[in-house]
Amino acid sequence: MTNAYPPAAFSFKVSFGSPALLSETSFQEVGGIGSEMETESYHEGGENRFLHALPKGVKHPKLTLKRGVAEVTSPLVQWCRETLESGLGVKVKPKLVLVYLLNASGDPLRAWSFENAFPAQWAVDPFRSDKNEVAIEKIDLTYAVSTRKL
Repeated sequence: MTNAYPPAAFSFKVSFGSPALLSETSFQEVGGIGSEMETESYHEGGENRFLHALPKGVKHPKLTLKRGVAEVTSPLVQWCRETLESGLGVKVKPKLVLVYLLNASGDPLRAWSFENAFPAQWAVDPFRSDKNEVAIEKIDLTYAVSTRKL
């Protein structure tokens, strides 16, 4: 594995911990990798010069995947449809999602895992008659835990 620093961000792969979704690895963009500690402000009695920031918990942005609009037979499209079009009439099926940042040879340089992920939003970018661009769909995944692996 080559450790180029800083790594280039144009070569990456998304992997789903489900045999049905093994072919769903190509995306134009992946975003939302991060964490933030939520805090609560606390005034100390008799001390008016500052506020204490007390930790409340960690929150994560949604993991955003963008790609060309896929066919209805795509396993990822089927997972989105089951989750978002059923009106909770079908049990939500969370999956493990892995994101790899790759070097020029296709080897992983960095990796993040997202446990118990499921589609929270599925949208298509606007169609425009004045642009000759690929029609893009955006899938936002929510998840329970994220961990940096490499």
